[in-house]
Order: sequence, then structure tokens, then C-alpha cells
Amino acid sequence: MINLWKETMVSETHNPSLSSGTSQEYSSEPLWGSRRAGGRSWVWSVWAPQARTVDLSLDHPASQTLPMQKQGETFHLTLDNFAPERRYAFSINGGPPRPDPASRWQPDGVHAPSALFDPDEFLWTDSAWTGLQRRELVIYELHTGTFTSEGTFAAIIPRLPALLELGITAIELMPVHQFPGNRNWGYDGVFPFAVQNTYGGPRELQKLIDACHGHGIGIILDVVYNHFGPEGNYLPEFAPCFSLRHRTPWGAGINFDDTGSSGIRSFILENVAYWLRNFHLDGLRLDAVHAICDTSPTHILSEIKQVADSEARRRDWPAHIIAESNLNDARILEPHDRGGYQADAQWNDDFHHAVHALLTGEQKGYYADFDHPAPQLAKACNDFFILDGCFSRFRGRPHGNSVSHLTGDRFIVSIQTHDQIGNRPHGDRLHTLVTPEKQRLAACLLLLAPNIPQLFMGEEYGEIRAAVESAEVDST
Repeated sequence: MINLWKETMVSETHNPSLSSGTSQEYSSEPLWGSRRAGGRSWVWSVWAPQARTVDLSLDHPASQTLPMQKQGETFHLTLDNFAPERRYAFSINGGPPRPDPASRWQPDGVHAPSALFDPDEFLWTDSAWTGLQRRELVIYELHTGTFTSEGTFAAIIPRLPALLELGITAIELMPVHQFPGNRNWGYDGVFPFAVQNTYGGPRELQKLIDACHGHGIGIILDVVYNHFGPEGNYLPEFAPCFSLRHRTPWGAGINFDDTGSSGIRSFILENVAYWLRNFHLDGLRLDAVHAICDTSPTHILSEIKQVADSEARRRDWPAHIIAESNLNDARILEPHDRGGYQADAQWNDDFHHAVHALLTGEQKGYYADFDHPAPQLAKACNDFFILDGCFSRFRGRPHGNSVSHLTGDRFIVSIQTHDQIGNRPHGDRLHTLVTPEKQRLAACLLLLAPNIPQLFMGEEYGEIRAAVESAEVDST
């Protein structure tokens, strides 16, 4: 069973997700989205600081257009006698109707009207769930669209007993925020609050999470706060969401620190609270935080952690914030009072790169920094970051800083991930590059490292296809 590795971990003396450096509770008045105000009453809110007027367009069964009330930079409207699933859109300055940037449901795709969705209608059965401590995590990264032939949340549920037998304690779902088309990696989503319609929509996601907790499995959602996808992104028509000062690999950076940034910061923080509170998620994995540019006195990552801690205290079980970063920077994990962002854990790609270079002999690209993989792998197990301020041949400069004062359970390690497979020209999985003996050695290194192990779906039995629906899960 996979969970034998936990004997090597440094035990926690407290639950860090319930003891942040702040005692404030997150209770900001929502600036974004639709929500039920009681009975059949609904409130619509949208931050549109540059708009003169915003009208609410209602459709199905009867079309109506109603002016929203402006309060500062936000437009609001409260109406009675509406049922969930009613379609609506916003019209800015008399322009064409646009879906809600904070839509909770896009049942007809990214270009169609939004639909009312009440997350509180779901009857949860996980009242006995007490969450997972960080040291208990054994993560299985899963892509909803290709894990089964159906490509839905519902189709994952029958597979949960097999994952439990394997030794998994938590699933990490790759992004499921509404994107164009039927299946996608998910990293170009354009509606961060809405759940992909082709996967089953928000209600089916709630059912999956409830079923996971019923099996004793946690569930972490991969979220993208470093950019928005290009197709179906109507947010720029409502608000100054992009920065004129920062660039990312996907274009202009999200406006976290420039003129008019307050509404976008609220957009992200409301999103964090929405997932943790309304979907009972055990944590969020933040994609590529090195591409989040923020020079504000309080970094947006610190505020995300504070919101997660507030939700953890409210429900009395952990809400883990896991960062993906290529900076090798201790600030990601350091506490707020030491100038850090206080994430609970972060991906450590140095471990993967050392194992990969050791077993395959690859030296191209970033593997150029791992030309002594055996001693470097030992360093990864002892000090966690291999590039901890030393010279990086790949970058042509020193890179990283030391995290050897931290415990191993602050780092998530892997020998395969969606990045390391999907970004290769042919999508090669590790077992197609090395002998079975080397593959088993890699698995042993992963499971015996003093860190949190993460598997990519199908890795446990040598999957070579995109979908794993017909393969047997072998837990031996």
C-alpha cells in the first residue's frame, strides 16, 4: 500500500491550515455573480467601474431587460420569483448581451447566457468528514475528460474504491472551470466560478466530492489565477482585468496591483471562498504562481491563503493551498511574519528532474542542470531544492534559495505529471523511456522520499493511452 511512506515524515504538532497569522474571517460583500437571497429571490452583482449602465437580460421562458442599480463601481439588482436554471446575461452601455464573468453555470457553453445555480440546494452527506492533515496526503492527479470513456464526474465515482485500495488519500482534479469545446487540459478556462458543462456541471461535481468524502478520500481542485483563456473571455468588457505593466507567457498579466485592481482581487478571493465553502473542497492547487505578478504591499497569494484559513476555521477542517512554482523560492512557504505567502505546500520539480535525468540520461533543456543526478537526488531528499542559490546552466544565472529549514511534507514530489508528460513532443510516459526495472526504481524513490507523493493517472499500472477507462487498477 502506498501509505507506508508516511512513517518517514516529520509529524505535525498542529494543523497549519487552521492557524494562520491572521484572525480575520473572510466576509467581504460579493462584487460578482448571482446568488440566492432567500426563497425565490436572487441578487445579481457585477463590478463594472467604467460602465455607464448595465442591464440584466432575462430569457427562458420570457425575455426581459431590466436596468441594474449602480452603487459606486458595482451594479446590483434583486428580483423575486426566479427558479434555478433561469438564463440571464448582462448588457453594458446598451451593447450586446454577455454572459456573467462570474457565472456559476454555463450549460450551453462559453458564448451562451449564464444560468442561475444555487450550490446550497445540494444535500451533503459528508458531515462526518474531518479532512486530511498535510502529512496524510497521497495525491492522484486526474483529468476528468480522459480518466473514463464517458469523461464525466459521475463516471469517476465507481472508480473510487480502486483508488482507495491503491493507497490514494486525495484526488487532484485538473482544472474544470468552463472552457470552450468538450475536452481540454483546462488551463485556458474563462469562467473561474463555472464548472465545465460537458463534464456534468456544478451539481455533478458536488456529487463527486461528496462521494470522495464518503470513501475517505479528499479532493483538491487545480485553479488558474495567472491568466484567462482567449476564447469566451468577456471579463475585459466589464473591468480592467489586465495589467499594462506585467507580461506572462500567455500575454498581459492579470491586474493585481495597477489602477482599478481592487475588483479583480475581489474576483479571485471570492472564487477561493466559493470553491472551499460551497463545494467542500479539501484544498486548491494554484497553477504557475511564478506567473502571478503583484507588487502590492500584501501579495495576492498571501490573501488567498488568508481566505483559505478563514474557511478552514469556519468548517473546522483543513483547506490546503498548494502552489506550483518554478522559482525555488522559500517565500512561497514562509509565514506571513517572515515576508512569505504561507502556502501549505508546493510542487518540487527538482526531484522529478533529478530522477528523470538519472534514469533516462536526458540533458536537454532544464535537464542540463541535473548532470550529477545521483548526488543531486540525495540533495533533493535532504534539502528539497537542488537549485537553492547555485548556478543554473539552463538559466545562465544563480537560481533559487534554501528551504532546508522546512519539513519534507511542505513539498509535493512526482515522477510523472500532466506537465512532464503533456509538454513532451510525443507525450511520452516514463515507462516508455526506461526499462521496467528503472520504472520500479523510480516508483520506490517517489514513495520513500520524505515528501508528499503524487501520481499521475494511470502511472500505477503503466498506462500508455490518453484515456484509462478499460485498464485494471493494480494496487500491488
